[in-house]
Amino acid sequence: MSLSREAIVENLKEIVGPAQVITDEEVLKKNSVDRFRKYADIHNVFTLPLPAAVVKLQNTQQVSEVLAFLNQHQINCVPRTGASATEGGLETVVKNSVVLDGSGLNKIIKIDIRNMQATAECGVPLEILENQLRAQGYTTGHSPQSKPLAQMGGLVATRSIGQLSTLYGAIEDMVVGLEAVFPDGTITRIKNVPRRAAGPDIRHVIIGNEGALCYITEVTVKIFKYMPENNLFYGYTLDNMQTGFDILREVMVDGYRPSIARLYDAEDGSQHFTHFADGKCVLIFMAEGSAGIARATGEGIEAIVARHAECKKVDSKLIEAWFNQLNWGPEKVAAEREQILRTNNMGFTTEVSGDWSSIHTIYANVIQRIRTEFPHAKDITMLGGHSSHSYINGTNMYFVYDYNVVDCKPEEEIDKYHNPLNKIIVEETIKQGGSMVHHHGIGKHRTHWTRDEHGSAYYILKALKEVYDPQGIMNSGTIYPIEK
Repeated sequence: MSLSREAIVENLKEIVGPAQVITDEEVLKKNSVDRFRKYADIHNVFTLPLPAAVVKLQNTQQVSEVLAFLNQHQINCVPRTGASATEGGLETVVKNSVVLDGSGLNKIIKIDIRNMQATAECGVPLEILENQLRAQGYTTGHSPQSKPLAQMGGLVATRSIGQLSTLYGAIEDMVVGLEAVFPDGTITRIKNVPRRAAGPDIRHVIIGNEGALCYITEVTVKIFKYMPENNLFYGYTLDNMQTGFDILREVMVDGYRPSIARLYDAEDGSQHFTHFADGKCVLIFMAEGSAGIARATGEGIEAIVARHAECKKVDSKLIEAWFNQLNWGPEKVAAEREQILRTNNMGFTTEVSGDWSSIHTIYANVIQRIRTEFPHAKDITMLGGHSSHSYINGTNMYFVYDYNVVDCKPEEEIDKYHNPLNKIIVEETIKQGGSMVHHHGIGKHRTHWTRDEHGSAYYILKALKEVYDPQGIMNSGTIYPIEK
């Protein structure tokens, strides 16, 4: 028999102490959603079941004890750290869920220069870790737009990617080891070694699991030398996206690794570049690293772009100024909320990925379909896109769309505007063989631990053990299921 809300709260207070169990209704409302439902949140409309409590966790042992209790009574929980998520993954869609707030696990455990790695608890803000590293001449190389808000556990749990990923990789390329707690309370550690080849790399079961398999409590990431004095900025205007995609491909195939490689269409670029590229597409690169590597990268990029006569170079200081305004901190979130209240204008981004043969078709088809088929097309105030995070075999594409919510209740905005727009993006991406990357709520309610026909941490991990390690002989340096 399931526990009542009151019983859940009392048990949690016994485990972690009364001061760490928050039941204030306003706090519960704000913790029932993330920025996916920002329009409703701004209007103080909350339609999802409120959590029974928000638990402010302070250490790994508390995480273990709380999870063991919740697992025993089949109570759903939602892991949360920086709360900068925008995809609905933090929503409490099940009645009497418990929000496990790990922002209190905020110690930087070790900066290990000899082994080029840094270890931090899940609640350490990326910006704080990054600032400490930069003061010593190092960097994580990870710089998502949410850098001032995001915390280390959430970055790993959501398989985050940063704006410098073409050089440094995404978070899955940076994680060396980690500590995590499984639903039954078992604490496990993946040790910090450069590589494994004894069976599957279980890091990649945990990275990106969004709380569906375990609670990440500690992360160790690679670090790199920080040499901003060598940064080189390149910007070009051009007439069409296809040429830009071709140049991105040539740069990657020729082996150059700029930290930034971006291509904006004229519509998306109008948010940033009208002072020098009104009506034009914009191609941007940044080269960094040691002076020799940065110089060679920049020279290679310039030689490739020179083969395309339509590209016109712009002053590098304009690109540097753009780069310095990329991050999205608390002040920008507050300003966005004020603007939405004043104008009812919403802005979102959806990211997809495709190979070089398909990415332009995906881009063109999505834009055309939305402009011609979306029933509220007259309410779209901006529709465009940009490419970022390029690889040797393809690139990612961000679709950016703003719309004015007209005659719409706050709780109806998602279904009337957001989801229909995303449906078109999903259909055209999958049709061309691409994949969704950052898709704002579509199929992403994976953070709720249940043991039923929908699958759970228990069954997924049990299957991994049966397939890969039935004798239990490969436990060194990896993790295995919750059964002891």
